[in-house]
Amino acid sequence: MTQEKNPTIPFVFERRHDKESKFRGQAMLSSLSRRRSIREFSRDPVPRPLIEIAVATAATAPSGANRQPWHFVAVSDPETKARIRAAAETEEREFYEGGRATKEWLDALAPLGTDWRKPFLETAPWLVAVFKEIHGVAEDGSKITNYYVNESVGIACGLFINAIHHMGLVTLTHTPQPMRFLNDILGRPANERPFILFPVGYPADTCTVPDISKKPLEEVLTWVE
Repeated sequence: MTQEKNPTIPFVFERRHDKESKFRGQAMLSSLSRRRSIREFSRDPVPRPLIEIAVATAATAPSGANRQPWHFVAVSDPETKARIRAAAETEEREFYEGGRATKEWLDALAPLGTDWRKPFLETAPWLVAVFKEIHGVAEDGSKITNYYVNESVGIACGLFINAIHHMGLVTLTHTPQPMRFLNDILGRPANERPFILFPVGYPADTCTVPDISKKPLEEVLTWVE
């Protein structure tokens, strides 16, 4: 028996002139070139609809077999943020001072000036925890296989970062390891694993960032024509 295909719909596409495409591409490049990872946040509130837009944008990402193996938890409750900070700092202290990180790794992080202290987890008005769904769960409790989970969730997170920047907000890709404490604090099921924790808000008036740069294009691009 052959499996029936899902019904299809017309793809609506607006082809642009090359000059317009280049202009739009350069405008996005110029904007994203100003994006920075921020660790000093203002306490100014961020309206909930902006977080909704960012997550909705992330959820447009392609995914293996269209399984969409992601779940976002947006946290503004101060007590919950304090619990997340305490748990994250416990893991981070083990990383920086407890021997989890190699000297080479710590040397690589040194120019960024980071340590185990993570006050931004309370200062930022929102924490958005992204979970990857290792497998789905059917109504009868059986497992549903997901495909290319890390790749799919990674793309979704990239779109989330883009949306946050485009709306004039800032964020940071925070990944304390291990992060299973997020399942406990946020009540997520066993088939989900924490992927990234995004503090989201506005930069503090006194915010500074490391003086670093990206690799030039010729180091990250090879042409085969």
